[in-house]
Amino acid sequence: MPRLVRDRVTWLIYAQLALWGYFLYGFGPVVPLLRDEQRVSASVASLHGTALAVGALAGGALFPVLARRLGRGRTLWVSLAGVAAAAIALCFARPLALTLSAAVVVMLFGALVVSAVVATLTEHHGEAGSAAIAEANAAACIAGVLAPLVIGVAVAAGLGWRPGLAVVAGLVAVVALLARFLGVRLPSGISASTVSGPAERLPGTYWVAWALMSITGSVEVCLSLWAADVLRGRAGMSPGAAAAAVSGIVAGMAVGRLIGGRLALRVTPVHLFLAALAVSMLGFAVFWTATVPWLAVSGLVVAGLGNAMHYPLGISLALRAAPGQEDQAAARASYGMAVGFGLAPFLLGALADGVGAHQAFLLVPLFLAAAALLVVRLGRQLTVFARA
Repeated sequence: MPRLVRDRVTWLIYAQLALWGYFLYGFGPVVPLLRDEQRVSASVASLHGTALAVGALAGGALFPVLARRLGRGRTLWVSLAGVAAAAIALCFARPLALTLSAAVVVMLFGALVVSAVVATLTEHHGEAGSAAIAEANAAACIAGVLAPLVIGVAVAAGLGWRPGLAVVAGLVAVVALLARFLGVRLPSGISASTVSGPAERLPGTYWVAWALMSITGSVEVCLSLWAADVLRGRAGMSPGAAAAAVSGIVAGMAVGRLIGGRLALRVTPVHLFLAALAVSMLGFAVFWTATVPWLAVSGLVVAGLGNAMHYPLGISLALRAAPGQEDQAAARASYGMAVGFGLAPFLLGALADGVGAHQAFLLVPLFLAAAALLVVRLGRQLTVFARA
């Protein structure tokens, strides 16, 4: 059984991904508030999800280039500085065009952060890489629990959402100063194979994992961006309370990833993935049928428990399907997440304008069922791949 050794480099990487998690999970409940400010329809507001997708595509294309030229460590720090700057720009923006532009830029840098983190942890921890990625994402979720709460409190206090989101810039500076003071340096990740030679084609098995990540990413972003709307319309919650309640998803994900990181060392990825999808389906069913706040939020927590392992297992399976091509595989995975971030929220928003957010959310169980089919197929292909 592989053993996960958490050194100072590992803890620093966990903290760096947590900084991105604070922004990402804070931005979801901000979208309905932006829609109210800008007085636009649900489908127009969902363009912020499309903007995130465009940024993810750009980040995925840029990461292999930066990783070769700067190394993963420097790329990670540059990307976090970009997240901080773009988050501040978003907070100063008012018109739709400016908030969409800021969302593109911040996701570009965020995609770079995620790609650098998963590639570095995979190389740094070997067979225990999936457990390390799960724990890193648990750290992101723990930070993400705080973001909707801080934003909800700020809104309830009459300050608006901007102060709560702008906090991320100060946190990036604090972590950078601590790393410098403690002398923790990230590995560059530059090797002869990454510096020279054309990129090899990724195998077909990788693209099955890529499609899987696109679908499970759709589930996560739909819940993150539009759950607050359902809580307001179906469960009768106020805007501030609904924004804060979205932290229930992230809280479930934090707990799920802490537990899942240990389970990943003992249970096969395919079986763990299928169990996670089943838990997500159960939580969604409770959330969707609930008409009182406590039950709806409880459903979100359970859904978060299931969603917790979707990305860590998906990216681990994707990297396993492309040995020796970690940087390229991690970068292309951003494209898959971009598909989910771009198409799913827009489709859900367009449906919500026609039939209401509650009915539109029936897309989520369809996504979960499709993901289960892909997991089964991927498990068969990886078994054949391992025997070849």
